[in-house]
Amino acid sequence: MTRRRRGRAAVPVLASAALALVAWAVVADARPSAPWTWKLPKGFPTPKVPATNPMSKEKVELGRRLFHDTRLSGNGTQSCASCHRQELAFTDGRGQAVGSTGETHPRGAQSLVNVAYQQTLTWANPALTSLERQMEVPLFGRHPVEMGITDRNRGAVLKRLRRDPWYRARFPKAFPGSKQPLSYTTVIRSIAAFQRSIVSANSRLDRARRGELVMTGPERRGLALFNGERAECHHCHGSFIFNDQATYAGAPPARPLFHNNGLYNLGGTGAYPEPNTGIFEFTGRRTDMGRFKAPSLRNVGLTAPYMHDGSITTLREVVEHYRAGGRTIVDGPLAGDGRANPNKSPNVPGLALSDQDVTDLVAFLESLTDRSVTTNPRFSDPFRTRGR
Repeated sequence: MTRRRRGRAAVPVLASAALALVAWAVVADARPSAPWTWKLPKGFPTPKVPATNPMSKEKVELGRRLFHDTRLSGNGTQSCASCHRQELAFTDGRGQAVGSTGETHPRGAQSLVNVAYQQTLTWANPALTSLERQMEVPLFGRHPVEMGITDRNRGAVLKRLRRDPWYRARFPKAFPGSKQPLSYTTVIRSIAAFQRSIVSANSRLDRARRGELVMTGPERRGLALFNGERAECHHCHGSFIFNDQATYAGAPPARPLFHNNGLYNLGGTGAYPEPNTGIFEFTGRRTDMGRFKAPSLRNVGLTAPYMHDGSITTLREVVEHYRAGGRTIVDGPLAGDGRANPNKSPNVPGLALSDQDVTDLVAFLESLTDRSVTTNPRFSDPFRTRGR
């Protein structure tokens, strides 16, 4: 099932200053300031962490504040949390994300819960594999504008942060030995460390597996359907994070998988509407048209609307989409029979499910909601309680 994300997927046009930062990052001080101990749910392996950005408590705390700080956008109006709201499992409730200048992104904001385990980031970019590189897109991207940092305002944005005594005291502790402890490189590394710390698995399913509760009848029947061949869900959503791009420290190399789920078939040509053409945007292969990443289904009950463009409103409609084997749009510029898309995944054949089966699958999907992560103070907005 394909759902939405904080849509940072389109090819970014980066400011020249941002490109220079990438090279600088290679030589920056990477020593941790304090030990970091992962407190992982049962069955969750140790996440991959770049050697250039080891985890530390100081970085994670810095990253949490930066993540929620609107001063990090060009016009001072938007933070990372504007599109990744904790109460919505770090999504924003929109079909398409909206940047700091009001520009609409073509895709929706994806959840950041357990993002440390994602093989690739964004909806359809096979080359974007680290949070540090991904963050350059919302910070410096021009099409669309998200945080809106440009060559003209990049110095002013850093000055805002450097005026804050809280930051002035903590950046040197988080990056000891660095000649320039508060820079875009260290800002990015701090936010990436915070994002990697958002690990959680305390849904009803997890608690049932630990023997803490008994799932309802619809949840159990939905689980059986999910893992069986009648509903096919497990083929693309079978890992511990409920998609097929899970990775971790020591995981064997694997080619990232992307899927066409029959959402569109413009004029019967197999085409998807621009600019949302999936990994075709990168490969140019017609068979890659409409192929997107299958998102994690953890907390999927909180992340409506669904699909890369937010074009399906409810979980029941999502399940109905897969029961039909694709979507048919009868008129208008998007008309076409998605069920007949020539590039559609064989895992979306159309399903022989009853109405009760659909209800049970929805009940199971809602059982993947983890309220502990949406209320955990470790991930919350520090400005709400401390002031700026």
